[in-house]
Amino acid sequence: MASWAGAELPALNPLRTLWLTLAAAFLLTLLLQLLPSGLLPTCALFQDLIRYGKTKSGGPPRPAACRVFDVPKRYFSHFYIISVLWNGFLLWYLTQSLFLGAPFPNWLHSLLRILGAAQFRGGELALSAFLVLVFLWLHSFRRLFECFYVSVFSNAMIHVMQYCFGLVYYVLVGLTVLSQVPMDGKNVYIIGKNLLMQARWFHILGMLMFIWSSAHQYKCHVILSNLRKNKAGVVIHCNHRIPFGDWFEYVSSPNYLAELMIYISMAVTFGFHNITWWLVVTYVFFNQALSAFLSHKFYKSKFVSYPRHRKAFLPFLF
Repeated sequence: MASWAGAELPALNPLRTLWLTLAAAFLLTLLLQLLPSGLLPTCALFQDLIRYGKTKSGGPPRPAACRVFDVPKRYFSHFYIISVLWNGFLLWYLTQSLFLGAPFPNWLHSLLRILGAAQFRGGELALSAFLVLVFLWLHSFRRLFECFYVSVFSNAMIHVMQYCFGLVYYVLVGLTVLSQVPMDGKNVYIIGKNLLMQARWFHILGMLMFIWSSAHQYKCHVILSNLRKNKAGVVIHCNHRIPFGDWFEYVSSPNYLAELMIYISMAVTFGFHNITWWLVVTYVFFNQALSAFLSHKFYKSKFVSYPRHRKAFLPFLF
């Protein structure tokens, strides 16, 4: 049986190139923000594209032309609607293939080949990709639930380019997971022909890490929403206040830290060795670090009494 070129070599394929490019772009952007204020890029569009929500108000003055491209931050829910539908769709096809032996449809198989998926990925386990896709779907479903029933959105805005990127992101990340499934033609290749026999210790560890990280992220979002409610749970304002409790005692944006931990839990589920997914984790790290750093600056500028021991993103480090 023919195998696709570059099966498990560290060579760059389209997906790896994409995630590496995104990671490098956000690393460069983060480094630029660490420069002294006098050396920061003053381009209004650049600053508008890297800030959203409260950090837009904490940044340089925004020209009226930039405001034309604003959309409400509450549109974040659209990202998770797309993710629940699209990644649920991919999960359905993968489940059909794993348990019923149904081949992937031609269009999906061709798309995965274009993106650089490879056949017979050595010891790659189909169970790993299946669990990660389940985790991704559950994560998106929880975030969608939080958008509707937990979060209290103000009139904060995001740029329309950020909105479009968010919509595309969850489509790409689902395809990235599916591209890691070992294939035999259009069918999933299951080592040993029994999916449950592929269970390994890192699957259990990854699952525990995913649950632990998700629980902390949910708790942090509840803490943030409660800052805008009274004791009866009624929203009374949309102002920003200093959050306390859980991981807020260590960093300004523990929800971003938890997001990183969720993606790391997926890397663990892949067995620690999946290069493509570690590039996704690298992108998430720099993306969330940038958002956390800008949020940290906002809190410090707004509140004189903001806890000095708190870091932006990584406890005791950054």
